[in-house]
Amino acid sequence: MISRQDGFIKNVAHFDELKSKILPYRERERIMDGWLRIRYKEVLPMIMKRSGIDAWVIACNEYNEDPVIKTLTPCAMFTARRTTILLMVLKGDEVKRYSITRPNVGLDEFYEAAWINQKDSIWCKDPSKAETQYECLARLLKENNVNKIGLNMSKDFAFADGLTKTMYDSITECFDDEMMSKIVSAEDLCVGWLETRTVPEMEAYNGIMQIAHALIDEAFSSKVIIPGVTTNHDVKYWMLNNVTDMGLEPWFDFEVSIIRNGMSGHDESEGTIAGIGQFEESEVIRQGDILHCDVGFRYLGLCTDTQENAYVLKHGEFDAPEGLKKALAQVNQFQDIVISNYKEGRSGNEILKLSLEEGKAAGLKPCLYTHPIGYDGHAAGPTIGLFDKQQGVPGRNGTYPLYNNTAYSLELNCKVSVPEWDNQEFALGLETDVLFTGDKVYYLGGRQENFHLIK
Repeated sequence: MISRQDGFIKNVAHFDELKSKILPYRERERIMDGWLRIRYKEVLPMIMKRSGIDAWVIACNEYNEDPVIKTLTPCAMFTARRTTILLMVLKGDEVKRYSITRPNVGLDEFYEAAWINQKDSIWCKDPSKAETQYECLARLLKENNVNKIGLNMSKDFAFADGLTKTMYDSITECFDDEMMSKIVSAEDLCVGWLETRTVPEMEAYNGIMQIAHALIDEAFSSKVIIPGVTTNHDVKYWMLNNVTDMGLEPWFDFEVSIIRNGMSGHDESEGTIAGIGQFEESEVIRQGDILHCDVGFRYLGLCTDTQENAYVLKHGEFDAPEGLKKALAQVNQFQDIVISNYKEGRSGNEILKLSLEEGKAAGLKPCLYTHPIGYDGHAAGPTIGLFDKQQGVPGRNGTYPLYNNTAYSLELNCKVSVPEWDNQEFALGLETDVLFTGDKVYYLGGRQENFHLIK
């Protein structure tokens, strides 16, 4: 069984055992809606105080949803309904939540329905006080005497830029000069809300990552792979089929590629990594190959993102060549260097710079491109390097600070040379999800330290 270090659980469970624990939809809904109530109470006030914004407006149209709205609404609300406006107002240590929309599935259990005098509607309670949604929003903001009105507008974070120009115009048409002067970007509020994990979410994340590790452990075995017969695409679709059969949601197209002795890999000038993914198209797996996978799915609203490596044993071999094992140890070494630089308040660019300097000083040839993970795979928060931006990530994506109770996909590679492969140099990559909490980093479900061996 593959060794996994520093996770809450040290040994990866058997895939069939974990598969049997996947919850039915009704139970998932109950858990996720329960987490949402906790987030309203614990995360929302903290993030609003930290951002200095006491009124947060989320407004969008059906099928053109703001990226944030799904994370603020119950499971039963799959989309916005016609025009949906949510308003959060900070009151001391609590947040008053209003829905300014038509009666909505599940929403009224979580928000106070504030638009009760809907203009030109059968739901209008008092025609003499009829108002549009935007007039209702302006009235509530005035009645609550707010100081800063956060709107989802951002040039750096797509997650915080969900307010359309048309919606902005409709909202501000009902604002007077004083209210206009109170408008600020809700960028920090959006990112903080999306990246922050509660205790139940952090506890569950470890088990979710166990599913990912177990899936790869099963796929990278002789249960699935027959060298000389099975292709890398056979393995890819075996994993995709199992994930979808379990009712989980892939958030990108899985990848299984082959690194083969004697192959030069892709051209780095084309923006690909030499070594990782020499064969991405369908190719029969051979003895002596390295298999590399990239797998990510969403379960209970949280995403995974995992890259691991397998070695296909040749006749007479019982383990991977010593040079390959040393190469994997170098990548593990760089992982440890990176997480040692996680300090609250440091920016992604600072962590990138320190990690690359320390890795190179240790004799490694590292490349770092780690990203936040959570509701989305490439999620909100500090970006710690991009493959093509090793000198630093421009804008607030690179300067945004690291906060506790956040999760990251620790994605990186090191260029290595292997004596058994005539010292051919190639990039060996790993990716595993980590949790930063209590000023410490934990490998969720552990990490890969030995090659999966296919016999």
